[in-house]
Amino acid sequence: MRTSNPALQDDTFYRSRVIGVETMTVPGVIMKTILSLLLLLLTAGFTWMQVSQNPASATPWMMGGLIAGFIIAMATVFKKEWSPVTAPLYALAEGLFIGGASAILEQAYPGIAFQAVSLTFGTLFAMLLAYRSGLIPVTEKFKLGIVAATGGIAIVYLVALVLSFFGINLAFVYSGGTFGILFSLFVVTIAALNLVLDFDSIEQGAKMGAPKYMEWYSSFALMVTLVWLYIEFLRLLAKMRER
Repeated sequence: MRTSNPALQDDTFYRSRVIGVETMTVPGVIMKTILSLLLLLLTAGFTWMQVSQNPASATPWMMGGLIAGFIIAMATVFKKEWSPVTAPLYALAEGLFIGGASAILEQAYPGIAFQAVSLTFGTLFAMLLAYRSGLIPVTEKFKLGIVAATGGIAIVYLVALVLSFFGINLAFVYSGGTFGILFSLFVVTIAALNLVLDFDSIEQGAKMGAPKYMEWYSSFALMVTLVWLYIEFLRLLAKMRER
C-alpha cells in the first residue's frame, strides 16, 4: 500500500489496527474531510479580509499559519492518535496561509483564486471517479512511479529554496516562461495522481479495520494533498497570467 504522501505509508493502518475497537469507515473519512475544509475556509476568510484591509497585518498570520501547519503536521504523523485534535488544527493553520496567499495573488490577477478552487475540486472529483471506475489502475509500478516523482519534486523545491538564500533563482521553478509552465503542469499532474494513491490507502485502511481515530488521520492526509494541489494550481495560473 505504497503512497508518496508522508502521512500515509505502507504500514500506517496495519500498525494502528486494534482488535475489538470501533473501526474507521470511508464515509467517516469523507465527513471529517468536509469538516476540515470548512475549518480551513474559516481561517482563510480571515486572512483574506486582512489582506484586503491592511496587507502588512496579514503577513504575521500567514507565516504563523505556515509554520504552525508544518509543526502540527509533523506531530500528527508521529502521533496518529492525536489526529482528532491535530487534524482540525492543521486545517485552521493552513487556512491562514492559503487565505492570505490567495488574496495577494487575487489583487495581482483578478479571478485567480476562484479558478484555483474550481480546478482543485474539479481534479478531486475527476481523480475519485477515475479511481472508482478503475480507469487508473493502482498497481505497484504506478505507486512506485508517483512516489519517485513526488520525491524528485520535493528535492527540486528544497534545492531551489537553498539556492534562493544565495540570490540564485531557478528560472523553471519560479518564472512564467515555457519551461516554468511545463514544470508547474508536471507538478500539478503528480499532485493530482497522489489523490488516487490517497483514495486507495484510505479504502485499504477501512478494509483492514483501522481504529476510528484513523478517520481523522486519513482526512488530515487527504488535506495535505489538497493543500499542495491548490497551491500548485495558484502557481501555475499565476505563471500563465504573467505571460
